[in-house]
Amino acid sequence: MRLYSVLLILILSVSCTDGLRNQQPNAATKPADKPLSLIRFDKPVGGSLFTAGDAVEVKIAYTDTIKPDSVVLFQNRIRWKQLQENDFTIYTDKNRPGSLQLNAVAWKNGQRQTASATIRLKSNVAPTEFGYRIVKSYPHDKEAYTQGLFYHDGFLYEGTGRQGSSSLRKVELESGKVLQSINISYDYFGEGITLLNGKIYQLTWTTGIGFVYDTKTFKNLNTFGYSTQGWGLTTNGTELVMSDGSNTLYFMEPNGFSEVRRVEVYDNNGPVKMLNELELINGKIYANIYLTNRIAIINPENGIVEGIADLTGILKPSDTYGGEDVLNGIAYDSQNNRIFVTGKLWSKLYWIELKKK
Repeated sequence: MRLYSVLLILILSVSCTDGLRNQQPNAATKPADKPLSLIRFDKPVGGSLFTAGDAVEVKIAYTDTIKPDSVVLFQNRIRWKQLQENDFTIYTDKNRPGSLQLNAVAWKNGQRQTASATIRLKSNVAPTEFGYRIVKSYPHDKEAYTQGLFYHDGFLYEGTGRQGSSSLRKVELESGKVLQSINISYDYFGEGITLLNGKIYQLTWTTGIGFVYDTKTFKNLNTFGYSTQGWGLTTNGTELVMSDGSNTLYFMEPNGFSEVRRVEVYDNNGPVKMLNELELINGKIYANIYLTNRIAIINPENGIVEGIADLTGILKPSDTYGGEDVLNGIAYDSQNNRIFVTGKLWSKLYWIELKKK
């Protein structure tokens, strides 16, 4: 019995040894290949702010003694040229502020490495400054947390926010009376609204869901999705234009709400963020800058802030009651060239004229 046990142990030992000898190494235990490192950007420093129209110096350095077989530079993912030198200059477009992403792709023996640097280009134009004159004031529901506003066929349409009290409303201008309304589910925080092709579009804040309504009945026709936050909404007659609290405006096609293009908004100091409620007026996008009394007047083609309207003091102390939030809500009567503004929880809505300072 003892001899049988010894023989069995020997057989198992040989079997296990052969198994280990024949086992293939686990790929996960192999030493990782050293990442290819050929080039880096010494200039410009990523995140640097330049003025649109500036000449930007670029310097690409080799990170090792190995010289690449070739290096190709891309600007905003568009191939620019194959580099013959390491130091050169890029001449930016003075009419095109925004982010400029530089990617240099180096090849060596069929392998490649990419180095990147992204800079920002502020506007080369100082915005025109505007003051205002109140032409007339109207009553406004002080319980309306105004998030969206537009004027159509003699009536104001208003989208309100806050969890549990968000709504879409049709409002009589002269009296401020709510003529028609629909409440949104408690799950949604209502945001910007606009009218296009007989339909009202309404954003919500953080759920990535928007609603489409019949203009006459307020019947919910459809929903749509988006990947950013929803803040302001307007239209250029073909596309919907959306803000998300950043300095970016998104141009969306209205049927599937897919992105057509985007522009970054800059003035001569840098990016203009917190873009909120939007309205298209005479070809320019007017945007409330959240938590301020300022309205940015934006060129939708290039994102340049061409004007700033300062509405400080528009809500008189006699019209306050202690619950007001901030200026928010712009509507335009194109037939009579009237601009209307109000704010969140304001008791007044104003017809104003803008005057250059």
